[in-house]
Amino acid sequence: MNNLEQINEVLKVIKNRCSVRAYKAKPISQKKIDVIINGAIRAPTACNMMQYSILEVKDQEMKEKLVKTCDNQSHIAKAPLVLIFLADVQRWQDYYRISKVPEKCKELNQIYRAPAESDLMLACCDALIAAQNAVITAESMGIGSCYIADIMENIEIHREMFNLPKWVFPIAMLCFGYPKQDLSKRILTSRFPKKFIHFTDNYKRLNKEDFFEMFKHIKKESLANNAENIGQDYYLQKTGADFSYEMSRSVKVAIQDWIRKD
Repeated sequence: MNNLEQINEVLKVIKNRCSVRAYKAKPISQKKIDVIINGAIRAPTACNMMQYSILEVKDQEMKEKLVKTCDNQSHIAKAPLVLIFLADVQRWQDYYRISKVPEKCKELNQIYRAPAESDLMLACCDALIAAQNAVITAESMGIGSCYIADIMENIEIHREMFNLPKWVFPIAMLCFGYPKQDLSKRILTSRFPKKFIHFTDNYKRLNKEDFFEMFKHIKKESLANNAENIGQDYYLQKTGADFSYEMSRSVKVAIQDWIRKD
């Protein structure tokens, strides 16, 4: 840790944060939940449109169902606080209708522009930036968190569970709770060396030697079935796994609303 990190509390929080999946049986006070939500709301947002919503899941049966729909991650049901961050274009669309924007466009001889793929991506950016603000806010109060990207799977089930309208997409879920583990004993997950992530002026594609160096810190005693190296192992367990195929299917179903021109 450099001198700046020693005196800057924000940098300490960012540097020492790691995912937490085991929580104490201790509720998070409403006051601290409000602090987390307000921290999220202060996040940067495109044109200050805040094209996201935050859905708090309190119902225990819903949490139990999320365990199953999000690849059997049991800690979801045990988390004192579960927040789903929604890319939300619906709110502005409803406001435009109430404001008679389509009629104004017709009066001005303009085509009313319905939401498109770019709006979805922008709303996802807004939601994820807000989510990370929530993570850092919680961490600063000693509350751990874990991202659940699997909320993007099973779109039909999640739409029904949470009454999600057409222009709303669940981009990330966060579980929060006080860590069971002694924070002074936590082991931080390693990251790729900076030189393979940070480029200047031009993107750099990596060669075989670069990849060897980038992954040399990863020591795995066992690989996935039939895997002969780390690349195959990651593919078989992540990119090519069943949950990745389901996520791909689910996102395709959702994105059709942004592509369809009818």
